[in-house]
Amino acid sequence: MAAVAAGVFRRTALERSDQRIAWQRTDQAFFAAGACHILAWVCRDAHPDRVIRLAGLRFVGDRQVCHVYATWAGWAFDHSGWNPEPDLLAANRDVESRPLERIALTDDLADFCSAHHHRMPHEYWRDPIPRARDYVHRHPPPRGA
Repeated sequence: MAAVAAGVFRRTALERSDQRIAWQRTDQAFFAAGACHILAWVCRDAHPDRVIRLAGLRFVGDRQVCHVYATWAGWAFDHSGWNPEPDLLAANRDVESRPLERIALTDDLADFCSAHHHRMPHEYWRDPIPRARDYVHRHPPPRGA
């Protein structure tokens, strides 16, 4: 599947205020906007044989990260599956009205959530970890990379 900007799947006001309704979105929408950080951490943990790093996108001048994804050998994994990282960056830049910058993430999940105002798994309507594991397993890393 080709890289699609996370901003295409932004949550509505109702989805932001009601975790049950947000949970009922498709997997791609759920992991694009609202649980991308959960998906990235699960991806890294699901592949202990690879050096998978985490990266975030934020609007230039902002402190908060608006999208998180996993990286490995020039590839990026997010709600769109595995794509060359330049394709993921271009897709997001093409949709947003403000410039984005990529930053490396080195925090653990709890520290990241605290610093960037993202939800921890226990703060969702249901535990998103099993859903993220299933999604990661449906999108194996590219062969030969």
